[in-house]
Amino acid sequence: MTDSDFISFKDMCTKFDVTPRTLRYYEYIELLSPRKEGRSRFYGAREIARMKLILRGRRFGFSLEDIRQWLLIYGEKGTQEQYRVWIDLANRQLEVLTQQREEIETAIGDLRALRDETSAILSRMDEDGENTKSA
Repeated sequence: MTDSDFISFKDMCTKFDVTPRTLRYYEYIELLSPRKEGRSRFYGAREIARMKLILRGRRFGFSLEDIRQWLLIYGEKGTQEQYRVWIDLANRQLEVLTQQREEIETAIGDLRALRDETSAILSRMDEDGENTKSA
């Protein structure tokens, strides 16, 4: 790889819309391993691809440790095993997200019902000309 194939720390932050603190943390927990020259860090194609996977995993709700372990599998056991583990992780996360969606739908229904009940009470108060303080 030539120097032009690498991007700087600042450019990496900009490219992925992450803070310097986030990027340094991902390096600290060994998700990323940039090339270092003095105090400068440079990110090549491997690190850029890993960052895409990290952010996608975070968007799907995976923990950083799950992502780190999954990325390690490639180097230790290869692509096929990494794909098998990915399917297991995806199935587990789909169950979690489905449960969260059900809980959100229940909360939305409860909130709508409470809003409608309160609106009806307010309408009755307006009709009766009440101006009482409560709660």
